[in-house]
Amino acid sequence: MVQAYILIQTEVGKAAKVAEQISGIKGVTMAEDVTGPYDVIVRAEARNVDELGKLVVAKVQAVDGITRTLTCPVVHL
Repeated sequence: MVQAYILIQTEVGKAAKVAEQISGIKGVTMAEDVTGPYDVIVRAEARNVDELGKLVVAKVQAVDGITRTLTCPVVHL
């Protein structure tokens, strides 16, 4: 299982709606609107890195109002 945080920037005023829509995507375990340089932070999981990439590109980035994403895989040191 691969887990990651996805940091999202949105269009002005769209953070809450983006977080709500993303929270319904299979593989997303948490989506919250926040303040700071990013507008939404998502925790997601997938069976492998390829599936995580598909989740981000095909599903998360397809949500209306997103302008940029940064995916940060979780590592266990």
